[in-house]
Amino acid sequence: MAEVNFGKIGVLMGGPSTEKEISLKSGKTVYESLNQAGLEVVAIDIKTDGKEENIRLIKSYEIDLAFIALHGRFGEDGQIQEILDTLKIPYTGSGAVASRLAMDKIASRKIFEASGLHVPRYEAEDKLSYNANWKPHHNDFTPPLVVKPASHGSSIGLSIVDREEYLDKSVGLAFNFDERIIIEEYIRGREVTVGILDEKALPVIEIIPKKRFFDYEAKYQAGLTDYVVPAKLEDGIAQNIQETALSAHKLLGCYGCSRVDMILSNDDIPFVLEVNTIPGLTTTSLLPKAAKVVGIDFSHLCIKLIRLAYEKTQNKPAD
Repeated sequence: MAEVNFGKIGVLMGGPSTEKEISLKSGKTVYESLNQAGLEVVAIDIKTDGKEENIRLIKSYEIDLAFIALHGRFGEDGQIQEILDTLKIPYTGSGAVASRLAMDKIASRKIFEASGLHVPRYEAEDKLSYNANWKPHHNDFTPPLVVKPASHGSSIGLSIVDREEYLDKSVGLAFNFDERIIIEEYIRGREVTVGILDEKALPVIEIIPKKRFFDYEAKYQAGLTDYVVPAKLEDGIAQNIQETALSAHKLLGCYGCSRVDMILSNDDIPFVLEVNTIPGLTTTSLLPKAAKVVGIDFSHLCIKLIRLAYEKTQNKPAD
């Protein structure tokens, strides 16, 4: 049973983004975990991105705290956070501004670069200005290149371009998901990710996809990816990756938890790709995997995020 009366917790899941199905899995796992821990919890299925409609929906449940399990647009871009701020309902994770910055890979990269973190060289393009005769500003900016939407998660719309003649097709795919895209150099190395929990870096996880890269299918279809937790790295390299991840988290003003995705180049330099403010929250997701290594099981992870949400608003529940 729960030690503390947290009040009525609403787990927000679903949403209008392309990551809806993953959000429903995260939300249901969180709901079941909190229910089994003896907390008063309700599942709230977000259907649209309509502000007034969601205000009415959330009000109707009379919750004391929102546990946000919404991935992608409307969950991680600050919109739901602004609604909850308006309603004066505490919520898990980062605030509206940090969420917006993290979701926008162009804005966040500018902040990382200005602060000395390594990011892949990139060029940002928008739908209106891009044309089929696009040439990079960097003379040596040649394939392989990575093309992806500027504000999407789960590797949706992402392509690796090995030959210049395939660039336009990949650009068209990315523009199907966003008005702005990023074209970046392909960094050869190891895919790693670091979960941040309560302003501390969790152990590094190495991601080893059996496909060429960690795309949507590799992320969510069983057996297509191997995970090494903690990653097999020299202590100094692992510490550098963790410090880089924590810096990225703090630079954007994130709170509570996040997951920072990086490439460790062949010369052991961590390149920051993105910060996920609401990482996957199923028992097999990466943040819970890393938390488990340091002795925090899934139930305690969820409860810790609730405690942090109350601390953020300086409205701690009574024992």
